[in-house]
Amino acid sequence: MSGADIAGTKRTKPITARELARLLGVSQSAVSRAFTPGTSISPELRQRILRASEELDYQPNAIASMLSTRRSNIVGIVVSEMQNPFYPTLIEKLSRSLQQAGLQSLMFNITRGSNVEEQLVALRKYNVDAVVVISATVVSGPSLRWATEGRAAVLVNRAIPEGGIATVTCNNVDGARTIANHFHEIGRHKVAYIGGLPHTSTNMERQGAFIQRVAELGMVLTHSMSAGEYSFEAGYHAALELIANSRPDAIFFANDILAMGGMEALRDVAGLRIPEDIAVAGFDDITLGHWPRFSLTSYSQPVDQMVATTIDLITRQLANPDHPVTTIQLSGELFVRHSSVAATPPEAVPRTHPQTTKAAP
Repeated sequence: MSGADIAGTKRTKPITARELARLLGVSQSAVSRAFTPGTSISPELRQRILRASEELDYQPNAIASMLSTRRSNIVGIVVSEMQNPFYPTLIEKLSRSLQQAGLQSLMFNITRGSNVEEQLVALRKYNVDAVVVISATVVSGPSLRWATEGRAAVLVNRAIPEGGIATVTCNNVDGARTIANHFHEIGRHKVAYIGGLPHTSTNMERQGAFIQRVAELGMVLTHSMSAGEYSFEAGYHAALELIANSRPDAIFFANDILAMGGMEALRDVAGLRIPEDIAVAGFDDITLGHWPRFSLTSYSQPVDQMVATTIDLITRQLANPDHPVTTIQLSGELFVRHSSVAATPPEAVPRTHPQTTKAAP
């Protein structure tokens, strides 16, 4: 039957895969394969089926497809500690890229104080094909491995000491060393570090690398402390506590939200000039940090690369469950702005022409 004949067929209810197959003179499995990425079907037959389905307004039954292929095409995204605007940006880009890859996302938000085990049981009940864990702050390694057993899984922006799960992170060591180099290059001699949650992999890597590089450069570390969490308020109070005990001429905050809270305290309460009296740098390069009020020097995480690498690992694991577990670190770059280098702040601070610098070995 031709496309015109098919299109002219009047219907009072949605067409089924079996009926579409009969009208086209193909098998029902061919119809199913036409809508499943990566399956064995000729390009010509796929296009013929897709064209006819559009003319007849045929929509594949996701539940029936899941039963026949034993695939849901759903990726569970486990998130926690969402105060940092970096994560909504990452999740939005990840969800969009998953859709472009023919996958759908289902989010599981685990907050501190919630029953982590119950959330992970729910994750398994939803029969997701893959799991992406973003910010594994409140989930232990054994719990994660249990929740992801038998599924494709990638840990993003966090690492667990036990390993066993593919990991995609920014190169925190490179970033922290780059910031230490920058402070040294602009003539700062007494520096401090303010972290967030003390036992996360990101905090430990940034803190350790920064302290080591400061020592290598012959600078003085006046203070290294934890703000307790990654929030504006935590950065505000931590900066006041630090200034009450020491007077560095530069502070590296473990992320931008901490840095912006700290800048408010340093300016409005301590009466310090930024950057003349004290230079400030953060990590993540969130959009809010570009605003003239902050004009924050920050190490940018390569979000687009992190998302693309995560999608690649997920699709490889779905195609081959025995795909080796790997850890991938991606380098970003330092965007130097007014919080560390005295200059007239521009009306806007876009990402188009920043001063950038890389870490020395």
